[in-house]
Amino acid sequence: MIIYNLNANHIMPKSIEKEATIALSHYPKLSNTKITFKFKKNIKKSTMQARPTFGSFFRSKNDREYVILISENFKIADREYKTKDMPSNILIGWFGHELGHIIDYKNRSNLDLMAFGLKYLFSPDYIIEAERTADCFAVAHGMEEYILETKNYILNHAEITDTYRARINRYYLSPEEIMLMVEQRDL
Repeated sequence: MIIYNLNANHIMPKSIEKEATIALSHYPKLSNTKITFKFKKNIKKSTMQARPTFGSFFRSKNDREYVILISENFKIADREYKTKDMPSNILIGWFGHELGHIIDYKNRSNLDLMAFGLKYLFSPDYIIEAERTADCFAVAHGMEEYILETKNYILNHAEITDTYRARINRYYLSPEEIMLMVEQRDL
């Protein structure tokens, strides 16, 4: 079932309404931005993916619409999980990270956004920069507790493979880096 958030700009499945609404509450600048949270059968190499909608890509950056695609299932080691059944705070952390991407995209021109997409597809170093930037935006918006809980959940999961753990450690901020950002923000 699809519902509309209170301000009618955010559309999401009822099953994740609470978590998406909490994450969005940390991003008041996105209250007038159209964002649809949508489950998808499978997203390659990812649990979630934020991007501008195709139809709005060539509009001005202030008029773009975005979609956060959410994989219905994800795997840790050989075990498959339903994303909607994840602990609430973990989903909030994931949504906060994806909303960080949207903040990043809103700051980019269409040409810059196109270059971003190409670099993301072809440069592992650029993926690191983009993912860490999204984490930084989430922390700057007060989501550090959720981001840390999400990272700890994934990294401390008994069944996680060393390969997946290395990927998380390589592409995203570490818990120590997040705490340092919080200390610097609160000075």
